[in-house]
Amino acid sequence: MKALLLVIASLALIPATFAAPAGRYERIQVASAALAGNLAGDPAVRAVSVYLPPGYATHPTQRYAVLYLLHGFTDSDAQWFGFEGRKHFVNVPAAADAAFSAGVPEMIIVMPDAFTKFQGSMYSSSAVNGDWETFVTRELVAYVDGHYRTIAKPASRGLAGHSMGGYGTLRLAMKVPGVFSSIYAMSPCCLNPAPLDTAILERAAKIVTPQEIAAADFMTKAALASAAAWSPDPRKPPLFIDLPVPGDKLTPEVIAAWSANGPIAMLHQSLPAMRSYRAIALDAGHKDEPIASTVVRLNELLDGYDIAHDFEIYDGDHVNHIAERLEKKVLPFFGHNLQATD
Repeated sequence: MKALLLVIASLALIPATFAAPAGRYERIQVASAALAGNLAGDPAVRAVSVYLPPGYATHPTQRYAVLYLLHGFTDSDAQWFGFEGRKHFVNVPAAADAAFSAGVPEMIIVMPDAFTKFQGSMYSSSAVNGDWETFVTRELVAYVDGHYRTIAKPASRGLAGHSMGGYGTLRLAMKVPGVFSSIYAMSPCCLNPAPLDTAILERAAKIVTPQEIAAADFMTKAALASAAAWSPDPRKPPLFIDLPVPGDKLTPEVIAAWSANGPIAMLHQSLPAMRSYRAIALDAGHKDEPIASTVVRLNELLDGYDIAHDFEIYDGDHVNHIAERLEKKVLPFFGHNLQATD
């Protein structure tokens, strides 16, 4: 008996370990009128990844804030959520589970698939790609509010993204205020779009098929995607784009169009929108050039206009700390700033 008691006492001294509760991931399809009829021929029914936090199943009457998360160029939601065994770029469910188990208030996370014929939509409104601004800020938000237990008001909606998604975050925040209350741009690209290297533009100008787009190098793809988003031309099949190719008579016009779509230029006409947000954050890795320099410039402009925001240049490059920052920076930022009760 004494031996049994000693065993029981010893077991009592061993700390109990329990697996942290995990959220649930599902991939749905959302039809879009705004994307229908795009000249690229991309589908108007889009895949959307949805993460439901652990409490969603166990508290069936509770409603949740929603973070809309935008992926980068050449990515898709599948690389962020591991759909059908795809290799993760960032494991969103794992980052969310870890953040929520550490005390960050739970929220729903939604990411649309913005991979297109041009490898990315730039989250812009274009005859070539379709109206991604309306799809993300109106149609997708309405669908999520209509099908999930959300707190359906701006105070409980956040918008964040990485790279092209960081650009999309700032673009949509400036152009469509009143939908989200807090925004976080991670390593945002394209803050000050400029004509690319002549050799890149000449390579891009020779491409005519989707197969050639897919096989092109990254910067050539970026040139084509920029043109599809910001300098479409419905009179120029098969790609329906204008490129700022040196010597072309349209080059000054195309350069102006690209520059006008850069958040650094857009900011000056978007002050009421940017002042409407409860919280704004920008970051970039110090090795991530030229992005880091443009983020520094946007920070200076926001400071000059006395627009409150968080800003960080951290030790890293464009991709090496994104999962960690999602868990430890981005989700806590929204957990602190989004209204989590009706």
